[in-house]
Amino acid sequence: MTPKLAIIGDVHGCYDELTELIFTHLVGRQLVFVGDLGDRGFRSLDVIKLVMSLHENGAAKCVLGNHDDKLRRWLKGNAVQVSHGLDVTIRELNKAGSEIKGRVFDFLFSLPYKLSLDEGRLIVAHAGLEEHLQGELTGKRKKRARAMALYGKTTGKTDEDGFPERFDWAEDYRGEATVVHGHVACEEVIVKNKVWNIDTGCVFGNKLTALLYPEMETVAVHAKAVYTAHKPLLQV
Repeated sequence: MTPKLAIIGDVHGCYDELTELIFTHLVGRQLVFVGDLGDRGFRSLDVIKLVMSLHENGAAKCVLGNHDDKLRRWLKGNAVQVSHGLDVTIRELNKAGSEIKGRVFDFLFSLPYKLSLDEGRLIVAHAGLEEHLQGELTGKRKKRARAMALYGKTTGKTDEDGFPERFDWAEDYRGEATVVHGHVACEEVIVKNKVWNIDTGCVFGNKLTALLYPEMETVAVHAKAVYTAHKPLLQV
């Protein structure tokens, strides 16, 4: 039987919007998060704790996002650049104490780079995965595959606004599986071939979106505030 899922875009600490989305539109569905749970928003720890609880109860799955990866590296004691809202999340964790830090550490280190769902017909990765890398997360090209899952496919250069230049890999995607990702904030959901980008920039004042699967319909709630300095959202 095809599972009834709700795949939720980048939350980035937007707790009020997340709870409204879940309890108004997504009741009775298995939740799947595309990662980037915290940073930038006002209630990152509350978001992480909610998703941890849902995960522990079997009500949700989650893949690792680049912000989640950076937070877990900080928790491990690695030197990381404290920027793009990580400082806010760190303050919340330091205030919460060692027990919650330990729980968050264990949770983040349990997250996969990719989820293969519905017998392989659906793949969820934070920034997406090209077809030839979908089976390489533990293979010979695992570093390349994991880098794409976290950051997408980039040129290594930045644009005039200081953001990474990206290859539009979805334009050439011909894989059999539908790929759902976030990472690149857009005004609206972008669909190319069988690739769905569902990050609609809630933390930048736009909206938080979920994709209903297998119906392939979207539901969204509008942001209640602009939580961080606005960045240009990609237009459809």
